[in-house]
Amino acid sequence: MSASYDAAAVAALADQPVGWQDKALPPAFWGRTVADVLADKPRLSDLPTPLLTLSAPGLQHNVATLARWCAAHGVELAPHGKTTMAPALWAQQLDAGAWAITLANAFQLGVAREYGVSRVMIANAVISPLQLRWIADELAADPSFEVLVWADSVRTVELLEAARSAYVDAGARRLDVLVEVGGADGRTGARDTETALAVGAAIDAAPTLRLAGVAGYEGAIAHGADEAGLEHVRSYVRELAAVHRGLQYEADVVPVVSAGGSAYFEQVAQVLAPLASEGARVVLRSGAYIAHDDGYYRQHSPLGSTPRTDGDRLVSAIHGWVRITSQPEAGLAIFDAGKRDLPYDESLPEPQLLRPRSTGEGVRKVEGMTVTKMNDQHGFLRFSPDGEAPLMVGDELRVGLSHPCTAFDKWGLIPVIDDPEAADPVVVDLIRTFF
Repeated sequence: MSASYDAAAVAALADQPVGWQDKALPPAFWGRTVADVLADKPRLSDLPTPLLTLSAPGLQHNVATLARWCAAHGVELAPHGKTTMAPALWAQQLDAGAWAITLANAFQLGVAREYGVSRVMIANAVISPLQLRWIADELAADPSFEVLVWADSVRTVELLEAARSAYVDAGARRLDVLVEVGGADGRTGARDTETALAVGAAIDAAPTLRLAGVAGYEGAIAHGADEAGLEHVRSYVRELAAVHRGLQYEADVVPVVSAGGSAYFEQVAQVLAPLASEGARVVLRSGAYIAHDDGYYRQHSPLGSTPRTDGDRLVSAIHGWVRITSQPEAGLAIFDAGKRDLPYDESLPEPQLLRPRSTGEGVRKVEGMTVTKMNDQHGFLRFSPDGEAPLMVGDELRVGLSHPCTAFDKWGLIPVIDDPEAADPVVVDLIRTFF
């Protein structure tokens, strides 16, 4: 059964005023509520640059596409909400049947609780006594609330138990804990089966904890989509499955077996989906899929430009908009967005469209331009220095982006447009993020 959320709290986001802190909106909109702004059906031309936008049809397509894919392949989805930190987008994913929302830390859990998300997986160890006490209070106050955390060492389990046993009564609800399995050159996670099984035994022996399954993250194991990289992922996931089969669960526990980011979810499902017939709940945690991109995930997603599985392809639902502010030398233009506005860690923005210069013109695809560098607030656009420059100061470009996880966090309010290919799209929503 999918998790629930507080629909009234999400709807109330439309009643929040916008202001100077919302760099996506001009001063003419400040002091008005989100609902008031949207009632006037503003267009892209009413907004300043630099700008990040989302595509309404793209978001809808991607949410529905992965929901269908998971249902067809016998796995659940707990999308990683840290990608967007946007309760309104989490609501779309939960409405599409998501089993839970995955988050990375207790701060993010606080956002989820504010918006009534009933089931959360924290894909991390939570060992702060202050945070563990707060989680214990939340579990005690709301019998419908479920939270799962990870542990990759016996020491982690000892810290969990020490913090909780000193705070909760003997009859308090136990905290569900998953054994985290890692791999060589990966991130966190037990590096061998013996250690993982010892962690599981320690959880099972802790009075205030409950062994609830195993989890891991294959995205840190391989970074390519060639067969060698894919086999590396499958090998790691097979080890995760082996740990699951070696653990001893309580009779009433439906163990969670979870992996699967947005780059290799088809490999994870191939290995783990059969565990559902053995009584496990197999849960993917893909997060970036909701926006997809024009960079890393376009290249590496199983439903990207070179699909590795059945189903509709995902589409890029996230774009940047920049304005040329200077042409200081031949073959170089400077635009008004930098590292504080657009992602740059996986690859630099990709010039795609030139917006109309005057009324009645259409958008034009651009070629022969490359973003070569970004400073904090400036981007460097290179093109041939020979002949007439293809751009002029004041021109506005749409750029494709790579890596949604480092795009959303730069914007507290993100306009959603009806058609990113249109000459002047209509803004149909404003999405609030909480980072």
